Amino acid sequence: MQQQVPFYGSFVNGEVILTEEEHIFKNINPATSEVIGYVKRASVDTVKYALESAEKAFEIWSKKSYHERSSILFKASQIMKNKREELARLLTIEQGKTLSESRKEVDVSIRMMEFFAGEAGRLIGEFDEADRSDLSTFYIREPLGVVLVLTPWNYPLAIPAWKIAPAIMAGNTVIFKPASYTPIIGLKLVEILHEAGLPRGVVNCVTGSGVEAGEMLIRDNRIKAITFTGSTEVGLRIASIASEHLARVQLEMGGKNACVVLDDANLDVFMQGFLSATFGVAGQKCTATSRLIITRNIKEKVLDRILELTKKIRVGNGLREDVDVGPVVSESQMESILRFIESGKRQGAKLLIGGARLRGGEYDNGFFIQPTIFDEVTPDMEIAQEEIFGPVLSIMTVDSFDQALEIVNNSKYGLSASIFTNDLSKAFRFIKEAKVGVTLVNMHTNYNEPHMPFGGIKMSGFGLKEQGRKALEFFTEIKSVYIKP
Repeated sequence: MQQQVPFYGSFVNGEVILTEEEHIFKNINPATSEVIGYVKRASVDTVKYALESAEKAFEIWSKKSYHERSSILFKASQIMKNKREELARLLTIEQGKTLSESRKEVDVSIRMMEFFAGEAGRLIGEFDEADRSDLSTFYIREPLGVVLVLTPWNYPLAIPAWKIAPAIMAGNTVIFKPASYTPIIGLKLVEILHEAGLPRGVVNCVTGSGVEAGEMLIRDNRIKAITFTGSTEVGLRIASIASEHLARVQLEMGGKNACVVLDDANLDVFMQGFLSATFGVAGQKCTATSRLIITRNIKEKVLDRILELTKKIRVGNGLREDVDVGPVVSESQMESILRFIESGKRQGAKLLIGGARLRGGEYDNGFFIQPTIFDEVTPDMEIAQEEIFGPVLSIMTVDSFDQALEIVNNSKYGLSASIFTNDLSKAFRFIKEAKVGVTLVNMHTNYNEPHMPFGGIKMSGFGLKEQGRKALEFFTEIKSVYIKP
């Protein structure tokens, strides 16, 4: 007997809202096109209920001690550890990434919860000596109120975790709108937080499209801050709307990340993370390496090694343990990537490998694209400038470090860039002169750790950084205090 497809709805004030029968969209497995759930779009009344619930909960939650908030995050991280395999499997079925990648995402989410729970004893202000001897001066940090968390579909568990954890740790309440392609894993995270003891109304999850529920929330003056990860176009619109009522905004947007390989690079070290950085999550991550800039003297050696590895990549359903790369998230995403590939061919880039949708057998039911590498790419080409967000690598050849650095910075984006070299002076010049938010030396562009600030510049990011202690600065307001005894 065929298993019945479950229904999902918004999670507001500690309960699931399943009354909106007329607002339903299908959630599908991108590897098989099978329907894995019917998700109900939040109505106007549900969005209003979420706002009211979050406002009411703030009055109580903001008065809780840091220890009380911390204990809930720690407990949630333990529940996630116990459900690691279940969460990883759900991630793969809903988003498409491999089980190996999904397990890593669950682990990152757990680590984020633990990190922000551990910040409980460090959420402090600072005492300063006053100019006058009869005064004492200091400042304290206070929560903002109701904050809006808008997250993408590529990391639908980790990104909500690293936004929601600092928001509630600081004493705010949250309205969370997950991406419409991947709402189920987001709902699961909210359920886990409540299982850990989170009071009703502190975190509310509203399902639906960004155009409907998202825009309504962005415009509401009860929203005191908005943290968003997604496309640059949407981020700019959010900033424009939010400015009308002076909501604080944190935007993590597109990337066109470059990796530079110089003559003296250790190619064994370079190859160690190449596959994950370039084709991991089918290239659908903001920190993916999409531009590879190689000095001419070693180009052939590098090409030989990356082509040899790329030919061995196994693409397929992420539930299979022997698969390296899964499908892209949707048919529309697949079509967008294929249009960029055609643009590369049309503008004169040399296709070395891949370049098409995979066909035959299981591939016909999913959204699979061959890992693709272009050579002889020039900086003015569309594939060198625009974020493709798929398994496509553009290779550019240079004759010097200075030329490589110029190409790195020839982008409207500025998220991440890496360099492989044994020349310390060039490494430090790269750190200082690469116009990005994250630089890496002898490491690939996709690496980050929970305690380190994360975010881009230019069209890649705006506002205070995510992760680390900087995340808590975004979610708090400073109040200065003067005391005359």
